[in-house]
Amino acid sequence: MKRLPMRKIREVFRLKFEHNLSERKIAQSCNISRSTVKDYLARLSVSELTWPLPDSIDEHTLEQQLFPVKPSSGRNKQAQPDWSQIHQELRHPGMTLMRLWQEYKACHPDGYQYSWFSDQYRSWKNPVDVVMRQNRIAGDKLFIDYAVQTMPVVDQYTGEVRQTQIFVATLGASNYTYAEATWSQSLPDWVGSHVRAFDYFGGTPCTMVPDNLKSGVKQPHRYEPVINPTYQDLAEHYQVAVVPARVRKPQDKAKVESAVQVVERWILASLRNQTFFTLSALNKAIRSLLDELNNKPFQKLQGNHRSLFEELDKPALKPLPAERYQYAEWKEARVHIDYHVSVDGHYYSVPYQLANEQLNSPDIEQMSFDERLGADG
Repeated sequence: MKRLPMRKIREVFRLKFEHNLSERKIAQSCNISRSTVKDYLARLSVSELTWPLPDSIDEHTLEQQLFPVKPSSGRNKQAQPDWSQIHQELRHPGMTLMRLWQEYKACHPDGYQYSWFSDQYRSWKNPVDVVMRQNRIAGDKLFIDYAVQTMPVVDQYTGEVRQTQIFVATLGASNYTYAEATWSQSLPDWVGSHVRAFDYFGGTPCTMVPDNLKSGVKQPHRYEPVINPTYQDLAEHYQVAVVPARVRKPQDKAKVESAVQVVERWILASLRNQTFFTLSALNKAIRSLLDELNNKPFQKLQGNHRSLFEELDKPALKPLPAERYQYAEWKEARVHIDYHVSVDGHYYSVPYQLANEQLNSPDIEQMSFDERLGADG
């Protein structure tokens, strides 16, 4: 980053502390970037200076305070931060690099200054695998999608081959992943997979980020997507927000797209030469390989997805409700003149004031999700 003249740096401080302007407005006034404003304010906060600056301070002294000389090779004996641990700590809610530096400095008073600390962390982070470079807040988001590949199940009596769909859900901070096979991507299978995923994680995140599958999103929209009523009912039961990925914006669901690739390469590819005669047998094999996948050690970081999950996501997840979600499909029906509605051949009375009105109501599905998952007919 190109260093600004001391005069302009003083102006940044003056606008911040005398006029209480935001970083954005300061950047506009000084014709510099917001990141530059943020950097100079951070440098002042960790220096020995306070605003207003002493009248006696000259330009050279100010520069030395804001831009201390980086440690030379002769200072290598200073305590080195554990960058992988810092990388993981940044995923905790509210955690900042400045706070971690302050904790490091409290333990090592003769340690490095903030400018070196932040530069070295960014240098360490750049080579890290792209999958791990996106910092996500623990327990915040669950990314959801289906794999492109399918898995065949053979009817042992007729020999008919039926392709199953592979549901994948991954948590943002730890990349801890759940996967299972279902007969379809229909609404009952879609909702049932969510219920079993929540059971697998042992809790619920703040937000679900699904793709714009019809079972989840009736009408995609950049700002106001229309969520399927049953899917919205599920979200309300588990107290989770639904924020679908934007159409043609793969960066919104990059986490799950990466997880889908890993599931296809690590699990589905391993099962390609096996023959399964029931859906439950296929899911048993998937679960075994899924456990291996989540326990697989990282190449460039310590631990694995399970250890990260135990450390980051699991403590931040909200507890599951006392009862599992009971599946219901919402249907529209017009009230007859005799103030009755017809749903699947059955008639239900409603208040007479609703005659000729269009109503929405849930139709409860009696088969449990686990029964449907194991149904081979």
